[in-house]
Amino acid sequence: MNIRILVADDHKIMREGLRALLDKQSDMQVVAEAEDGLTTVRLARELSPDVVIMDIAMPDLNGIGATKKIKAESPGVKVIALSMHSDRRFIAEMFRSGASGYLLKDHSFEELSNAIRVVVSNRIYLSPSIAGIVIEDYVRQLQKDEVSPETDVLTDREVEVLQLIAEGHATKEIASRLHVSVKTIETHRRQIMEKLNLFSVAELTKYAIRQGLTTVEGYKREDLSR
Repeated sequence: MNIRILVADDHKIMREGLRALLDKQSDMQVVAEAEDGLTTVRLARELSPDVVIMDIAMPDLNGIGATKKIKAESPGVKVIALSMHSDRRFIAEMFRSGASGYLLKDHSFEELSNAIRVVVSNRIYLSPSIAGIVIEDYVRQLQKDEVSPETDVLTDREVEVLQLIAEGHATKEIASRLHVSVKTIETHRRQIMEKLNLFSVAELTKYAIRQGLTTVEGYKREDLSR
C-alpha cells in the first residue's frame, strides 16, 4: 500500500520537484500540494494523508502553526519539516507542535525518502546535521528549566492574526481568511499589542520576523514604515 503524501511549500518549483521524485518511489504517492499553511491544514483534514512534508516559512499560517492544527485535528498524520532553517528555535517549535521529523533542504532526496519511511513506522527522524543542536538543547534543559518562547503569552489564534498582520493583510482580509468578524480581529489585535507592549504595525512585523513567524519575504515592505 502506497504512503500518501501532502507536499506543503510556498515555492512551486520545490513542490513540483518533490512530487516528481516522490511519485517515482514504488511505495509513495503525492496526493496533493499546498502553497500556504491554511490550505495545508484544510487538505490534511480533507485527504487524511499519511505524511505531510512541511515547509516552515509559508504565508497565511507558517509551518509551525499548521503542524499544530493538523496534529490537533488528525493525530495520526505524520509531519516532516523540510526547511532551510537550522536555527534551534524552529527545530524546537516544530517538534513541540507535533512533527515527527526534521530535515534541511540541502540534503539528498534519499534522506527524505528514508525519513518518510521512518516516521510512518511511528519513529522520530532527525537529520544527523541538526542532531547536535537537539542534544545540546536537551542537556541544557536537564540542567535548568527551559525558557519559554515569548510567543507563549499569545493564544494560537493570536499568533495566526499576528502573522497575517505582519504579512501586510488588512483587518477585513484577515477576518475573511479566518472566517470571523472584523470586530473579533480588532479585539485580537488590541490584545496582541497589549500582551507584547508593541503598538504599531512596524513593531509587530519586526517582532514576528524575530520570532520566526514570518520571513522578510512574507510581508509588504511599505508596512514597516507605519
